[in-house]
Amino acid sequence: MNDIPDRLLYTPTRFARASLLHIQEVGELTAVSPHVSSRDHLGSFLCFVVLNGSGTLRYEGEHYDLHAGDVVFVDCRRAYSHETGDELWTLKWCHFQGPSMSAIYAKYRERGGRPVLHPQVPGRIEAIIDDLRALASSGDYIRDMRINEKLGTLLTLIMEESWNPPASKLVKKQVELDDVRDWLNDHYTERITLDALAGRFFVNKYYLSRIFKESFGMTITDYIHYRRTTEAKRLLRFTELNIDEIAAEVGMGDANYFTRMFRKIEGMSPREYRAMW
Repeated sequence: MNDIPDRLLYTPTRFARASLLHIQEVGELTAVSPHVSSRDHLGSFLCFVVLNGSGTLRYEGEHYDLHAGDVVFVDCRRAYSHETGDELWTLKWCHFQGPSMSAIYAKYRERGGRPVLHPQVPGRIEAIIDDLRALASSGDYIRDMRINEKLGTLLTLIMEESWNPPASKLVKKQVELDDVRDWLNDHYTERITLDALAGRFFVNKYYLSRIFKESFGMTITDYIHYRRTTEAKRLLRFTELNIDEIAAEVGMGDANYFTRMFRKIEGMSPREYRAMW
């Protein structure tokens, strides 16, 4: 007997496809016989949760054993396959897409996210998939907005549960990174070189760069820019200092350079940001 999935195919509006996170398919499968599902070059991302039973996932040349409570999150533009184990499984899944999904998935992997995670409360993801199905089959006149919101909740939960920088667990740190970050918080207005920072904490500069990014999700240079921009935003809102003065105050004496960096991070110029308030 062939497995017959209980699926709902959803057609998002043109607006949703262009602007929102949107689902393409949501469903549930209870296997009644061994099966293999293989896909490649699909224009979607897939999240599924194993409710019971066991199986395997093959993705990016790796093999993963799956058991009840495991959650899979993969980019379906890449080849993948999954199959039942000896204990035939039950899955709930959702295929979805959105204009920001490639960047979101890249950030997920950058933070140490793996194709398979085991959340502390897998029922939360199952509940979100159920909510998505209910929304997709509803007559709610703003359902695409609600689906976008629900998928944002799903991705936030997956991102939260995925935090797994391997070096921070498998390599004994030679430096307390909180101390490095605290020092940067106190000295971000100064001219800071990687050589000088590594020397201050008696650690190899390449090692420091790697473990800092693995632990905080950004490079040391990006963190300094983030701190300078955060302070610049405060000065733009709550002082009458002009752009040149603020640039100097946060350690970027060149106003043109300051404006370029601010726009890169905030998506607008310092003057445009000030005008908002």
